[in-house]
Amino acid sequence: DGRLTFYPGNQTVDLPFINFMRRYGTVFLNAYTNSPICCPSRAAMWSGLFTHLTESWNNFKGLDPDYVTWMDLLEKYGYHTQKYGKLDYTSGHHSVSNRVEAWTRDVDFLLRQEGRPMVNLTGDRKHVRVMEADWRNTDKAVNWIKEEAINLTQPFALYLGLNLPHPYPSPYAGENFGSSTFLTSPYWLEKVTYEAIKIPKWSSLSEMHPVDYYSSYTKNCTGEFTKQEVRNIRAFYYAMCAETDAMLGEIISALRDTGLLKKTIVIFTADHGELAMEHRQFYKMSMYEGSSHVPLLVMGPGIKKQQQVPNVVSLVDIYPTMLDIARIPVPQNLSGYSLIPLLCGKAENEASPRGPRPSWVLSEFHGCNVNSSMYMLRTGKWKYIAYSDGHSVLPQLFDLTADPDELTNVAIKFPVIVRSLDKILCSIVNYPKVSSSVQEYNKRQFIRWKQSLGQNYSNVIANLRWHQDWLKEPKKYESAIDKWL
Repeated sequence: DGRLTFYPGNQTVDLPFINFMRRYGTVFLNAYTNSPICCPSRAAMWSGLFTHLTESWNNFKGLDPDYVTWMDLLEKYGYHTQKYGKLDYTSGHHSVSNRVEAWTRDVDFLLRQEGRPMVNLTGDRKHVRVMEADWRNTDKAVNWIKEEAINLTQPFALYLGLNLPHPYPSPYAGENFGSSTFLTSPYWLEKVTYEAIKIPKWSSLSEMHPVDYYSSYTKNCTGEFTKQEVRNIRAFYYAMCAETDAMLGEIISALRDTGLLKKTIVIFTADHGELAMEHRQFYKMSMYEGSSHVPLLVMGPGIKKQQQVPNVVSLVDIYPTMLDIARIPVPQNLSGYSLIPLLCGKAENEASPRGPRPSWVLSEFHGCNVNSSMYMLRTGKWKYIAYSDGHSVLPQLFDLTADPDELTNVAIKFPVIVRSLDKILCSIVNYPKVSSSVQEYNKRQFIRWKQSLGQNYSNVIANLRWHQDWLKEPKKYESAIDKWL
C-alpha cells in the first residue's frame, strides 16, 4: 500500500529503508497501478502500455513471451541485465483457476473464492527470515552486486521481484483454497505500533455498491469480524511490509558497501496494494486506495533529495523512465511518460517531445472477484470509477480531499463532474467496447477449457478455489453456466 511510504500512514510501522530513500531521494504521493492484480499490473510496468492495449485481462493472460520490455532494450543498448525473483508478466503462468475464474462474474451466481482472511504467528523474537524464498532471492541479488556488478565495465540493470507482503496460501484447506493467511513472526510484529492502527469504517452490506458486495462475498468477508480480528490482520500485514523493507535494506547496504550507491539509481515500487479489511475486503482487485495506490520511491545521482511529488503517476511510466535514464530513444506509442522531469525537479514544460504529462492516470481491472470490468480515472482531488458499459452498473465518484477513506460516493451529487470525467475516460479508452470484448474472451476461454476436459469439468471446478461452495449444489451451478453459454 503506497500510503505507508509517507505521512500519516508511516506512523503505523517502522520502515527504516523506505525512510532512507525518502531522505536521499524522491517519494511519489500519488502513484497508481494500471491494474490492481499481479500479472496485468506487471504487464503494464514491463510494456509501458495500458492493460486494454496489451489485453492482459487477468492473472492468466499477460504479455506474449517475446514482448520487448524496457530491460530487453537496455540489454540491446549495452547494459548488463540481471533478474531475480517474481517476474509474472507473461501469459499462462498462473494456475488453471486463474484461467477460468474470471468467467464467474458473468454467470448469475455467487461463489466464495477465498478462504476467510486470518493471521498466523510463527517462530519467536529471533525469527527474522519468515519469507525464506524472498530472502534467498535477496541474497542472490546481494551476492550478484558484490561479486559481479562491482567488476563490470558496462552499466547494469538489476531487477528483484519479491512476493512479500502478499498473504500466504492457507494450508489448512488445501493449496488451492485462496491465499488468505497473513503470516509473520514476533520479531516483525514488534515493529508495528498497534495504537496507531486505524480500524476502517464499513458500510452496511445493504448500502454497498453491487460490485463491492460481490467482491466482499467472493473474498469471504461478508461474515462477522471482531475489531480485534481486523486490527490483527492489519498489524500482521504491516509486519510483512517491515520484513519487505529489510530486504530493500540488504540491497541498499550491498550498494553502499561496494561503493556503487552513489552512482546507482534505485527504484522501489509494487504491483498493487492490500486492502487489509478496508471496505470489508482484503487482497486487491479494487480501485480503492488500499488496493490501487502503490509505493514509488526513487533515489540516485541527479534525483532531487527529500522531494515529495504530488502529481499523479502510474506504473506505465517506468518504461520511458528507464529508457530516459539510459539515454535510449523512447518509443512514441507508449502509454506512460518519463518521470525524469519530476525526479530532477524540472518544470513540466521541459518535458518529453510528446508534450506535457497528462493530469490523470488510468487503472482498469477485468479479472476475478469482481462481476464487472472497472475503469478508474484519478485526476486532481477526484477518483472516478466506471463499470461495464457505463450504464448497467452505476459509477462511483470520490472526493479524496474531503473523503480520503472513500466512504461517500458523490456521483449523484456532481453529475457535471461525472460527465466531464467520463468524457476524458472515453477519450483514453472505449470502455464499453473493451468490457464487451473481455466478456467474449471469458466465454471463449471457458468453452475452450471445458472442451479440453470433456464431461469432467464440474469435478475440476470442485477442486479449484471455490470448491467448498460448488460442492453444495453443483447441478445448480452447472445449469447457470449452461444458461450463460
